[in-house]
Amino acid sequence: MASTLLPPDYRPRDDEEFMNPLQKEYFRQKLLTWRAELLRESSETLESMQSESLAQPDLTDRASMETDRAIELRTRDRERKLISKIDAALERITDDSYGYCEETGEPISLRRLEARPIATLSLEAQERHERMERLHRED
Repeated sequence: MASTLLPPDYRPRDDEEFMNPLQKEYFRQKLLTWRAELLRESSETLESMQSESLAQPDLTDRASMETDRAIELRTRDRERKLISKIDAALERITDDSYGYCEETGEPISLRRLEARPIATLSLEAQERHERMERLHRED
């Protein structure tokens, strides 16, 4: 996909053609920026963890540090999964399926994509999935 030059103040609008080249580039840049931030944070965490020593003389300090480390690792694991979803969204931009509900094929609202650029379901489809999950949990 040839890169489209994006005006600096550009925001997708409902009155333009859905997923036109400007909208695709806007979301592509938004996803790439988000991905870069996650990778930077992950790198900083690794550096911090490598520089810290678990050889704390006080057991309470050591336990606290191990707990903090476990929480940090869980957070990084969630972010790793998020990066994979970002990569999938970038792939959908390339193959022109980005912005369309994978269940209905209908456009996902720009407001939803703005709030959750990795969305693969329209709000209605997402709510339907969540209702089904709740029903199955109650059984």
